[in-house]
Amino acid sequence: MTYLTFHLVFVLPPIALLAIAQKKPLAGVGAPEALKWMGAVLALAFVYTTPWDNYLVANEVWTYPPGRVLATIGYVPVEEYAFFLLQPVLTGLFYFLLRGRGITDSAPKASPKGFRAALVAAFVTLTAAGAVCLITGGHTLYLGLVLAWAAPVIAGLSWVGAHKIWEERARVAISIAIPSLYLWAADRFAILDGIWNITDATRTGIEIFSLPIEEAIFFVVTNVLCVFGLVLFLPSPRTTR
Repeated sequence: MTYLTFHLVFVLPPIALLAIAQKKPLAGVGAPEALKWMGAVLALAFVYTTPWDNYLVANEVWTYPPGRVLATIGYVPVEEYAFFLLQPVLTGLFYFLLRGRGITDSAPKASPKGFRAALVAAFVTLTAAGAVCLITGGHTLYLGLVLAWAAPVIAGLSWVGAHKIWEERARVAISIAIPSLYLWAADRFAILDGIWNITDATRTGIEIFSLPIEEAIFFVVTNVLCVFGLVLFLPSPRTTR
């Protein structure tokens, strides 16, 4: 299977199904408002991920066999650039579906004292862990690149919007968990099929159901970035009902 075929089989069909399943007004706020902020998330994701991903491929953390990709720009396949946008669309539409249909609305309750500090501290700790992994290098390089790249931004989003994250806590958790599980399964297939490879020299060797732990963490943190961003950008659900 080529990388393009992977998108046609694993990425575009669920996006189409999620788009069809949406309830009007989209995400409870209407298409113009929802798509405006999804567009902002897509733009930020593309700009922030492009240099990072090029660095990974240039240093052979990720590799792509000849014949599996159409072309490359810089070091990265064009299908990978598409993934920068398609994953946030997939996860964002899943969040929109839950929000628009009022699924997993959390009970109105002020966030616990210390919630913001605890959330920020968790991701600051992960940032520090990522820095240590980067300094160590070798088999911890990929893990360090993931944590040091994503965790500081999530810490910042948590500081700014912890109250909104708490307000939608159940929906936030599900909107991160379900797309992550699906992408874990799709990524496992891609690695086993040889569409792309995670270089042994730059990963820990720890796996979950044949999926490198770094890949599992990657999809979780990127979905956290997407969902946290949408939660912070969009107005509170209680102001739109």
